[in-house]
Amino acid sequence: MAAMKIGKKIVGYHVAKPEEKPAAPKPRVEEGTEGKVIRMHEKLERPEMLIGATYKIKPPVAEHAMYVTINDIVLNYGTEHESRRPFEIFINSKNLDHYQWIVALTRIMSAVFRKGGDVTFLVEELKAVFDPRGGYWKPGGKYMPSLIAELGEVVEKHLVSIGMMPAPGLDEHQRALIEQKRAEFEARGAQQDAFAENAFPEGAQLCAKCNTTAVVMMDGCMTCLNCGDSKCG
Repeated sequence: MAAMKIGKKIVGYHVAKPEEKPAAPKPRVEEGTEGKVIRMHEKLERPEMLIGATYKIKPPVAEHAMYVTINDIVLNYGTEHESRRPFEIFINSKNLDHYQWIVALTRIMSAVFRKGGDVTFLVEELKAVFDPRGGYWKPGGKYMPSLIAELGEVVEKHLVSIGMMPAPGLDEHQRALIEQKRAEFEARGAQQDAFAENAFPEGAQLCAKCNTTAVVMMDGCMTCLNCGDSKCG
């Protein structure tokens, strides 16, 4: 056996026996102002009861709806450090054609949730998936490039609801500017069909940033009335 040099002071020791198994690592903790703050860790045991929410996805290209359930664990209950973190995800559907990838995807996502850390990257990864056969339009004029992308939108909605992600949108100044531009555009050419379901002016084009048919020509520049994206910067 090669010699090993110890550079720090020895504060304790333990002789491991051959039949002993290594102890499982304890959940990560950080010293807070009032005791220990428990952080999400893959070794945390699942409580008998979790709280969560179920979301319905019914794309027009599918015969059956999908129900996405995300369950959360509550950390540091009853303290100032109390927080909800996603612990597991389930997807239920009558369509057995999707069974294999649903099981694989939910197991991987649940493992990422339990790993802890910043899990919000899953949202962008899922929303960036495109179906080679083409996507579909949701009511209101929003384009979904794939079923997986809509699943990413559901995860985003849930993470926003538990405070892990900020709500997507514009600040007050941007919203005021968009409302002003929209009012000016509609005043010049009001929408003729009063029963149209689209919330944006007739003739609006698809926005490449937010996938909403809300891009109109304003002040000589194509501007999105939903997210504020403009070709002129």
